[in-house]
Amino acid sequence: MKNTIKLVLFFIAVAIISLIVPNSSFAATPVHDEESLNSEISSADPGATITLQNDITVTKPIVIAKELTIDGNGHNIVGSNDWTSTSGNQTMFTAQFSDAKLTLKNIKLKNGPKYGVQSYDGATVILDNVSISGFRYGGVLANGGNVEVMNLHLGFNGSTENNGIEIDKGASATNNPTLIMNGVLTSESSQNVVRAAENGHLTQFTITNKSGTTNKVVLSGNKIVLTDSSNNVISEATVPDKATANADIQKIIVSIVANNETTKITVDAGETITADLLKSHIKLEENHVIDGFYRDANYTTEFNFNDPINTDTTVYAKISKVEETVPEPEIEPETNNGEKDETPKTGIENYLGISVLTLLFSLAVIIAIKSKKIKG
Repeated sequence: MKNTIKLVLFFIAVAIISLIVPNSSFAATPVHDEESLNSEISSADPGATITLQNDITVTKPIVIAKELTIDGNGHNIVGSNDWTSTSGNQTMFTAQFSDAKLTLKNIKLKNGPKYGVQSYDGATVILDNVSISGFRYGGVLANGGNVEVMNLHLGFNGSTENNGIEIDKGASATNNPTLIMNGVLTSESSQNVVRAAENGHLTQFTITNKSGTTNKVVLSGNKIVLTDSSNNVISEATVPDKATANADIQKIIVSIVANNETTKITVDAGETITADLLKSHIKLEENHVIDGFYRDANYTTEFNFNDPINTDTTVYAKISKVEETVPEPEIEPETNNGEKDETPKTGIENYLGISVLTLLFSLAVIIAIKSKKIKG
């Protein structure tokens, strides 16, 4: 009986341990070079995490067709100058088809002949604390797949102009692409941070913004617009004529021109705006004030804040400098308190007094002499 109880307790302990300890297929697997990275990707069970131990240089594309997390652990994956692949796909990382879900985290992707990472035809790519720079075609490609941005920094990607996140649908893809904003997106360039491809295969795409995302991607007319947390426009790109964008947020762009500088913000369509809103986006120099807002650059037609905003609008702020006036110092008037001036006299005043006394004394002497003569 005691042995039976011990055996039961043993199996219970084993069951508890198996629930607490993660399955080995989901445990982090360290890699240190291109060969071990490809080997672990090939052998890893769905849901596994592969962790880099150091920087790695790769010479050919890496294709993933299952759920997998690659944790860069702060390291770089760099495309070699001696790129050996000659296949059509020259992207560094590709998540391929609907069963694929690739999460890249804590990693920097650098240099490659085409894109840094792409989601192809139903696959999902999640970017969490990822930096991508130096790719000849672009940083990220949503190629009929889903791209979720949690924390992404884009350096310069492209040949002649920047191409950050490109939304596209290849000729062989059957799914439409989706871009999901769920955090922070920063870029070293304000040109084409998010854009839709113009090759003619893209006919429909979707943009969604999760609650709490810092950077939003919105639709304003026929433009894809990236904004910051204060609704300032970071970048804008035109949607091709053949493509239809499905966005959960529709906005209008208001351009504020002040001192020959233009600041763009997004506002809700059909809403009115206030002067205080515009003022909050204008930086005034010292001793400058805003005299009003106008429809034209010559300040002839005042902007009517009662009109709802339904199309992209430009508002001109009239700014003037306040001239500082320095007050003249006040001169206090002399006051006479009626006291006798007992200050001794000197100079001309003394000589004049002596002369008068001398003259009076002389007259008195002359009168006295004449009086004696008359009496005698």
